[in-house]
Amino acid sequence: MGTIKLKNIRTYSYHGCLIEEGKIGSDYSVDLEIRANLKQSAESDNLKDTVDYVHLNKIVVEEMAIRSNLLEHVTKRIIVRALNEIEAISKIKVAVSKLNPPIGGDVELVSVEMEEERYYKL
Repeated sequence: MGTIKLKNIRTYSYHGCLIEEGKIGSDYSVDLEIRANLKQSAESDNLKDTVDYVHLNKIVVEEMAIRSNLLEHVTKRIIVRALNEIEAISKIKVAVSKLNPPIGGDVELVSVEMEEERYYKL
């Protein structure tokens, strides 16, 4: 097994329960951690034998462009889509952070982190 990480994928998105958040948007950061068998790609040096992080980034950017009220919802959508589109992923952890959230305090970010493991049928 091996790990592929994408850190601090930045987007400007429109998530939140407040009407204003849907209109003015906010800065977000997304971190992904993927577990997969990287043995074959380490030997072959071929992109088709690994998890393409360009594909992962595309999933994040596209899902972050779809408005959600809750960070939990967009986080789960990223997980489900990655698992559906990339069979080589055995485990995925996603953290979605809203930078400078409008919560009436001096808070750098709020973050939701979720993970899912693929269970293979024997």
